[in-house]
Amino acid sequence: MEFSLLGPIAVTTGSGELSLGPAKRRSVLALLLLQPNTTVPLEQLIDSLWEDEPPEHARTVVQGHVSRLRATLAEGGADGYGIELTTHGSAYLLRLPEELIDAHRFGELVTLARPEAAPADAVPLLREALGLWRGPALTGTVTSPPFAAAAHALEERRLTAVEALARAHSALGEHEQAAAILYSAAVNHPLREGLIAALMRALFRTGRQSDALEWFHRTRRLLNEELGVDPGERLSGAYEEILRAEAASGRKAGATAAGGRSVAAGRPGPAAGVAHPVAGERGRVPAQGGGAGTGVSRETSSRETSRGGVSLDTEGPTTGAPGAAGVRAGAVRAGAAPRLLPRPPARFLGREDRLAALTDALTDRTTGESPLAVVAGPAGVGKTACAVQWAHLHAAAFPDGQLFADLRGFGEGDEAPPAEILRDFLLALGTPPERVPTSAQAASALFRSLVAERRLLVVLDNARHSAQVRPLLPGGPHCATVVTSRSRLDGLVATDCARPVGLQVLGHEEGAALLGAMLGSERVAEDPAAARELVDLCDGLPLALRAAAAQLTARPRWRLARLAAALRDERRRLALLSAEDTGIAAALRMSVARLSADDARLLSALATSADGHLNASVAAALAGYDPERTQDGLDRLAEMHLVDEEATDVYTISTLTQLFARDERGDGRGGGVAE
Repeated sequence: MEFSLLGPIAVTTGSGELSLGPAKRRSVLALLLLQPNTTVPLEQLIDSLWEDEPPEHARTVVQGHVSRLRATLAEGGADGYGIELTTHGSAYLLRLPEELIDAHRFGELVTLARPEAAPADAVPLLREALGLWRGPALTGTVTSPPFAAAAHALEERRLTAVEALARAHSALGEHEQAAAILYSAAVNHPLREGLIAALMRALFRTGRQSDALEWFHRTRRLLNEELGVDPGERLSGAYEEILRAEAASGRKAGATAAGGRSVAAGRPGPAAGVAHPVAGERGRVPAQGGGAGTGVSRETSSRETSRGGVSLDTEGPTTGAPGAAGVRAGAVRAGAAPRLLPRPPARFLGREDRLAALTDALTDRTTGESPLAVVAGPAGVGKTACAVQWAHLHAAAFPDGQLFADLRGFGEGDEAPPAEILRDFLLALGTPPERVPTSAQAASALFRSLVAERRLLVVLDNARHSAQVRPLLPGGPHCATVVTSRSRLDGLVATDCARPVGLQVLGHEEGAALLGAMLGSERVAEDPAAARELVDLCDGLPLALRAAAAQLTARPRWRLARLAAALRDERRRLALLSAEDTGIAAALRMSVARLSADDARLLSALATSADGHLNASVAAALAGYDPERTQDGLDRLAEMHLVDEEATDVYTISTLTQLFARDERGDGRGGGVAE
């Protein structure tokens, strides 16, 4: 059994991950794990779980969460690992071997590493330590100040380990690796001066002095704009070291040329063990009058060279560091910008308010961050169509390309691993195949570095969970990302400031308009009442309505009322709303396949509801679960859009979902079309 704090809160056993329930229960476990083998007072738990005034029943809530955690751990075989969750008066104690906690193992590995004294041994130790991280620390806990402070402390320890790993690589003369490691952290922490200073030195030692100087100037501007301060000693010291080495290199080059030796253009000239620019560019760093430091001349920062067969165009000041494969950020210019979007959706109608919401979410540049939107909704509601339609409408705003990937989160086979998607993206961006890193972490860093200064749109379709998405997010402020999912992806909202754009079913007018676009307005106008009934029988889902239109297209003599009459037979409805490999039953099957056994049984129980409206008490009675277990299951089903929480403790399950769940129970079988 292992406990994870360095990413989403999780408990895993040999048979898989345990279901921990809602955020507050995960938060209770996290707080106990942050203080293992130590009694944690109930009042501390209450103060940490509620940012505002806690409710009167807070003690009961915490006690309930502890009780469920104790049962969950017992079901996972905690006794066999020496794990025990006990009550001591008004406090709780989680007794366990601390090496079962990833944060503890991380700390031990970092302590063992000695990057300066034994760099060759430190590299694998630190890589193993950093490999324990699966995302931002304490993901899935509540957003109160105590948890924010704990997550910040863990992140500081991670950054310290990143810097130590870079120092170890530098001590071994592996400056490219050091720069690649530091770059991703520097992008995500642009005001951490020590980190930027280390990156500048690593870049300079690989011969990218213009990139190193640009990092200084960009960080200086950020410090001034956001904090109103000048660079500190560490950042200024790194800058001055580079300038002194540049000046020394220029003097040495001049002395060599004066002595009658030729200096081959493009050949690095060493000075103090550091690679420098070509001879014709040395010494072109004039002082800025009245300003602090120096600037890079256009002659230095505007040049084209060729590396490994890839054209590198660095017109204007560059901002990137090398990725793991050694390709400069924003530098690849191999052919036209990638245009990987699928073709625009056919007969796309309406959704103006959702398209406008996407525009608001993805064109907001006030934060200086790369905007991210999550289009979420039930199976068959048209999430992909909406995202792709918006992408085509706004493609001109992203002249450096549009990337698209199906993450297969709710497909027949396994979900797409990030490394596979990143390889496709990097190849589309012009990276030679031999320079594409094999690990997802290195490929992700290279991807972010390549697009750091580009205006690029990324569409990630059919995501299953937030962890699948994070490695694929671009870091540049001019990029934008749209993610579609049947899950709300609350993790992306919490950790990456994603803007949710919910997609609802179509109303009568929109649904009838879609039928008209598919069948011809005259055919729908013949019987508007039947068209409205078809919209109801299809639950307003565009996928179901398109399948119904396909049935009518194949039967041109059928009136809409005839199909409506056939669909009233609940035993045949799902079969009628299918067209070859497309249909609402197939879509729902993929959603249900991702549920735990408990949640699938709960959904089946809800399907027996007479009218599809129920509360937690009714659901508990139908499923035979205790109230707390039922509430947790309802929350997860609502997150997956298999039920809808219309109001507090008021849930609805759509008719088509009910029919599918009943069919899976064996209560009925869909029939074919009888003409």
